[in-house]
Amino acid sequence: MGGEPPHRLVRSLGEKYGQERATEWLGRLPEITAAAVARRGLDVERVIAPGGRSALLVLVRRSDGSPATLKIAPPFAAPGPERAALAHWQGWGAVELLDPAAGPAEVPTAEDGALLLERLHPEMSLRSLPEAKALLEAAGTVRRLWVEPPADHPFETVAGRTARQADTLRASTDETAAPLVSAALTARDALCTDGPAETLLLHGALRQGKVLAGDRVPWLAVGPEPLVGERAYDLARLVRDRVEDLVAASSGASSARRRVGRLADSLDLDRERVRGWTLFRAVESGVRALTAGRRQSAELLLEFAGWL
Repeated sequence: MGGEPPHRLVRSLGEKYGQERATEWLGRLPEITAAAVARRGLDVERVIAPGGRSALLVLVRRSDGSPATLKIAPPFAAPGPERAALAHWQGWGAVELLDPAAGPAEVPTAEDGALLLERLHPEMSLRSLPEAKALLEAAGTVRRLWVEPPADHPFETVAGRTARQADTLRASTDETAAPLVSAALTARDALCTDGPAETLLLHGALRQGKVLAGDRVPWLAVGPEPLVGERAYDLARLVRDRVEDLVAASSGASSARRRVGRLADSLDLDRERVRGWTLFRAVESGVRALTAGRRQSAELLLEFAGWL
């Protein structure tokens, strides 16, 4: 399959995984995509643009003419846990995996990094709804995903993922972000030391743009970065949705704090734990944006974090 990959994918892979590794994989992407399509007997309609930040998304038709989406991620993006989570959810609250039983002999996903998914409506996410309605639908969607993980699951823990991120934060040399980094690290340590003993399966990256309209049910989550741990962690990214609108508004700080309370209360979670994880994750994202040279995004995230 010819054509250039979407710019968002090129930029994001290079920023997150290193330009050399991203460029090498992107150079082989047409060949990888063609093989994945042929292996599954699919007909290609078009590539979704701007698409995802860690995978190529292709609208396809299966051999029976039914629509589907083929998602192709590089092996260094570790698509295995996403496959395992989607297979475990079985379409409950999340996009349905259409080849969950395929093993290495049939569809070598470890090699081509491809997932065949039900077709949703990528042009219509929760961001198309008014904020109050979007938050309500997001809460209802993520609640369905919070289930016990399968035995011998491949998912990392909240403590493990955030420990790595905390190490990166400690290495930050940006003096303007130092007070917030210190506050985020203190919050993370307290949250991991004294908290509920929850080991539920989490989406890991839920935000309004990752809940898409479907035909089977109105809204379904996509693009999980699954892990196991406490539910409060899973709301942190959702709290800062539409951060650019919050920062632009004179009531942004109070609106952000009300979001914490509204989301926590709607899902019967502790407000302080939701606030703490929101602070940590916003600072971590802001410092990562600084490192990547995305100064404007970093300033938005760090200003938001300062309100918490």
